[in-house]
Amino acid sequence: MSVTVFVDTNVLLYARDSSEPKKQRLAEAWLSHLWRERSGRLSVQVLAEFYVNATRKLDPGMPPEEAWDDVRSLMTWRPQQTDVATLELGREIERRYRIGWWDSLIVAAAQLQGCAVLLSEDFQDGAVFGGVTVRSPFSLAMEEAAADYSVADRPRELHRGRGRPARSQPVTRRSA
Repeated sequence: MSVTVFVDTNVLLYARDSSEPKKQRLAEAWLSHLWRERSGRLSVQVLAEFYVNATRKLDPGMPPEEAWDDVRSLMTWRPQQTDVATLELGREIERRYRIGWWDSLIVAAAQLQGCAVLLSEDFQDGAVFGGVTVRSPFSLAMEEAAADYSVADRPRELHRGRGRPARSQPVTRRSA
């Protein structure tokens, strides 16, 4: 069973950054794995950050057309929109965990997409935010992610759904 992994901007950038060949190889391997497994997730925020940083901050910067091709490809990963639910959850995360606003939106997007792992170098490796565990792409093996973070099958429901409770014995009318 494959685990759903939220990918932060820095992983996408390292995959395109030839100035750090070791990190580039690892980031590329992670992205290839997530494409094969169809288990990568991200957000519109991540795509926007990637585009800006890839075209303006990488040295040498990517041509805008090439960076946009990457963004278009990654849109198939069903990016989480920055909508009201994301903002509300982001604010709750910001207050609860005392992390920065933009990071709280990343965590919110990962939670809303049901991700078990947030692949990022920008958070503390091993930090847990409400069921989402942050792992560095440079210290976590892909096999470890699949084994350690896979979700167990849900147990059979122990309680009935809403409505009237079931009667254990038929009711008989008593005569007056």
